[in-house]
Amino acid sequence: MNKTAIVIGATGLTGTHLVASLLHDPAFSKVRVLVRQPWAHDRPKLESIIVNFDDEESLAAALQGDILFCCIGTTIKKAGNQENFRAVDYGIPVKCARIAKEQGVSQFLLMSSINANPRSRNFYLRTKGQTEEAIQQAGFFSVNIFRPSVLIGQRNEFRLGEWIGRYLIQLFYFLLQGRWKKYRGIKAATVANAMIVAAKENDEGVSIYESDAIQSMGEA
Repeated sequence: MNKTAIVIGATGLTGTHLVASLLHDPAFSKVRVLVRQPWAHDRPKLESIIVNFDDEESLAAALQGDILFCCIGTTIKKAGNQENFRAVDYGIPVKCARIAKEQGVSQFLLMSSINANPRSRNFYLRTKGQTEEAIQQAGFFSVNIFRPSVLIGQRNEFRLGEWIGRYLIQLFYFLLQGRWKKYRGIKAATVANAMIVAAKENDEGVSIYESDAIQSMGEA
């Protein structure tokens, strides 16, 4: 493929796995990560660009490539309030999508959340759903949306709600069958692998993957 991959959210749990896998994949000749502060990684193919996500001119210069992967996300607790949360989880992906499309990027892969719905009563899920909706309308040749359940992996930060959810889901793992199967916990590395599989397939239009489908793709 000899493609240039662009990653936003590269320093998070899934983003870290994604970048590592992209760097080892011969289908990608360059992996460009957009970060807010210096990122001490020196690898062949890796290009780390410090950006201000409020500066559209610098974003336009950085969003040069073929495929944009978005794993960015925060929590309301870390953001401080709902407005700041929305600025990260909606504002950054949507702004980057618009600018990337203008720069000729043809494919957008978004890590969203299980039960994302633009009309949900839950603020978190509503924001995620509205982000999905905006990305679908951005005009990319190919859009892939991933809705993982609780992510499993070692974070640099402790998230109590996620820890409790992961514990409960793993406790009842084998009871989650049929339509409940998508609620099983999933490894962040598996999500990253599934995103790369979808990127290589580059199917036209919008494809949405629930957590159980992501599991199958990422382990294939």
